[in-house]
Amino acid sequence: MRILKTQTLRGPNYWSIRRSKLIAMVLDLEELTEKPSNEIPGFYDGLIEVLPSLIEHYCSRGHRGGFLERIQEGTLMGHIVEHVALELQELAGMPVGFGRTRETSTPGVFNVVFEYVEEQAGRYAGRAAVRLCKSVVETGTYPSSELAQDLEDLKELYANTAFGPSTETIIKEAEARKIPWTWLSARAMLQLGYGARQKRIQATLSNSTSILAVELACDKEGTKTMLGNAGVPVPQGTVIQYLDELEQAIADVGGYPIVIKPLDGNHGRGITININDRTEAETAYDLATQASKTRSVIVERYYQGSDHRVLVINNKVVAVAERIPAHVVGDGKSTIKELIEITNQDSRRGDGHDNVLTKISIDPTSKAVLAKQGWSLDSVLPPQKIVYLRATANLSTGGVAVDRTDEIHPENVWLAQRVAKIIGLDIAGIDIVTPDISQPLRETGGVIVEVNAAPGFRMHAAPSYGLPRNVGASVLEMLFPNKAPTRIPIVAITGTNGKTTTTRLTAHIYRQTNKVVGFTATDGIYIQEYLVEKGDNTGPYSAGAILRDPTVEVAVLETARGGILRSGLAFDSCDIGVVLNVAADHLGLGGIDTIEQMAKVKAVVAETVKPDGYAILNADDPLVAAMAQKLNCKVAYFSMNPDNQIIIEHSRRNGLAAIYENGYLSILEGKWTLRVEKAVNIPMTMKGMAPFMIANALASCLATFAQGVDIELIRRGVRTFETTAEQTPGRMNLFDVDDYHVLVDYAHNAHGYKAVGDFVRNWQGTKIGVVGGPGDRRDEDLISLGNISAQIFDQILIKEDQDFRGRASGEVADLIVKGICQVNPNVNYEIVLNETDATNKALAGAKTKDLVVIFPEQVNLAIELIKQRIKQI
Repeated sequence: MRILKTQTLRGPNYWSIRRSKLIAMVLDLEELTEKPSNEIPGFYDGLIEVLPSLIEHYCSRGHRGGFLERIQEGTLMGHIVEHVALELQELAGMPVGFGRTRETSTPGVFNVVFEYVEEQAGRYAGRAAVRLCKSVVETGTYPSSELAQDLEDLKELYANTAFGPSTETIIKEAEARKIPWTWLSARAMLQLGYGARQKRIQATLSNSTSILAVELACDKEGTKTMLGNAGVPVPQGTVIQYLDELEQAIADVGGYPIVIKPLDGNHGRGITININDRTEAETAYDLATQASKTRSVIVERYYQGSDHRVLVINNKVVAVAERIPAHVVGDGKSTIKELIEITNQDSRRGDGHDNVLTKISIDPTSKAVLAKQGWSLDSVLPPQKIVYLRATANLSTGGVAVDRTDEIHPENVWLAQRVAKIIGLDIAGIDIVTPDISQPLRETGGVIVEVNAAPGFRMHAAPSYGLPRNVGASVLEMLFPNKAPTRIPIVAITGTNGKTTTTRLTAHIYRQTNKVVGFTATDGIYIQEYLVEKGDNTGPYSAGAILRDPTVEVAVLETARGGILRSGLAFDSCDIGVVLNVAADHLGLGGIDTIEQMAKVKAVVAETVKPDGYAILNADDPLVAAMAQKLNCKVAYFSMNPDNQIIIEHSRRNGLAAIYENGYLSILEGKWTLRVEKAVNIPMTMKGMAPFMIANALASCLATFAQGVDIELIRRGVRTFETTAEQTPGRMNLFDVDDYHVLVDYAHNAHGYKAVGDFVRNWQGTKIGVVGGPGDRRDEDLISLGNISAQIFDQILIKEDQDFRGRASGEVADLIVKGICQVNPNVNYEIVLNETDATNKALAGAKTKDLVVIFPEQVNLAIELIKQRIKQI
């Protein structure tokens, strides 16, 4: 048993629309192909001994233990690997549940698909599941040490990529509100929303956070000066740079007790509180200077009271927490060291910020704090005696948080909101020391000791004690007030042929609305008319580039089969999903062997449409029209036949449609017919002689009309869109070369050849074809190209692509010749394998009124050869 291929799906995909995070493994069962689990001695007992928790898997039986019943009765190893991969992730703290196992067209080779939380952990779980199952098959068990290592590795992979608690709080609320989010590659930034409607956040700094305010908050003395001048109660203090200034500074603040901290510190680093003598003060000074980049130190008066963090978002107090330093409580028998170990066993405690609480560490600081209280790690505390291990109350050093949001006095609320305004922070963490937060600071003698930019949310979203506060919601309400939109219109276009032309026309029509349009196509990523990145960009990477761009107001995304299968879609939903057609191309690749399976791939786009959006379906293609049965959105059809029964019935129900009738491209809206334009006036239709181009135009008109584009703008768009080599390279580019013409089209499958043939047959003159096909297509597909070529052309030059895609030189040409001879063995054909040579030969032999049709692998090269010949005239 071995893994042949592993793919990570990150968006809606062939296997599931709703569960987008899937690992898809291609698994060869090899010698286990014909061995169900009930025929493998000791396998059942060995597996449940290693993973007894598999009893919780319902499987298709729908009840606890259902999966184990399947193993006892007999199921193949691919199915078992799927469940083991899921269970390993569950045991490592990653809740998952979805899986699918299906045999491919190759006997013994299976697609094993299962859900993941973190993709590297998911891929690891797949490999570990195969190792585990092989071991149980071969030895009857799997060493407990190896299972423990697998789980440890999975936990480490998860922890290494987990979001910080503040970011996770925001992401969870974004998902609850169906706001799309994207993790950006630079500076750990999170994008919320798409395109021009996006907002960005880094931890708890938003793209609206003032850099001036952040700089001021980081300058603790400057903050204190600003607040003090505004009448806000702040600690009496001063800044020093040298040790010999310490004595005078202590006198200036009124003597002991004092606090010493770095001027530019954070997370409680370098802070010492409640200092009561010179020796302690000098030690604290050294600690503070080590934690300060500027080696500047603040000396402040120490104020008695509890440490409170008040969170202000968008000038409103949203949460208050009392922070209690790391501590242990005596039991009369355990040493402090043992009490720390017991405390750290709390399941809520973890390393760093991974859990609700952080484990308490033993270090020189904690030992010094103990010594100051007269204790050591070996001391046994009396029952209920509380001893602190940190002077500061930061959660990151093992402290705990108690929610006090409902207890803060209204005057203190007013003061905190005013402080955030004075400093200028949209998200501020205000530290207050007071004996009682429920009383005004002016009565308790409390002070505001710090104002923090980028405050942590963990203590509020998951306090140790008290009510959790949904502070993430406050952030999102600030970023997107009054339910402001977070998404831009997305039009996704798929099909076997016509995608690029339809994408470009749709983008062109949208540009008539004066919106900034980003689109992806087989020749590049574009924003407006500008090329952003050259190449075949029809997958999730290119779509993501458009959706991340802050200038884009409308996204039109060509969506090809390959990207859907490799990674899934780049978006969770779209407003318009266009399916142009489904034909026999790319069959036998990527596990897709039948045209029905290909239709399922294309249907992913339609199934991702929002409930209030439109799926635009080709009523003339039965496989496409049938997709409507499984959709949870509105449907609009287009057809070249006004008498199509689907169109007639749909219109009777007041549905939206587009048809070609009486020479017009028309929109049907209920009983009304809205004529867009005559086909002869639309350049891309070749004066109405290219039916497939009319169909593409119908799809674009319908998609944009369904999105509310005015019909006058649609009319202007189709009139001004031309299939020139500059605007749509390789899409019905017609050149006038002296007294003959040349047509360049990227058609590379039977459906595309037939579509071009519908236009070519109308040509008056000799028709010369330069034909070929990709080497990774099936034999029958290449023979079919020969069949069609023999029906279209008077003369044929057969060439081959530069990339043979696994075939020998001449093999593709021989199959095409076979197809030609099946239809018309007397046709004039010649094999010229080099594409450039074949193109030049066809151009050189063309006569008056001839039409040379080139189906190139390299579109730009073919166009360049034609332009060179035009220059020579």
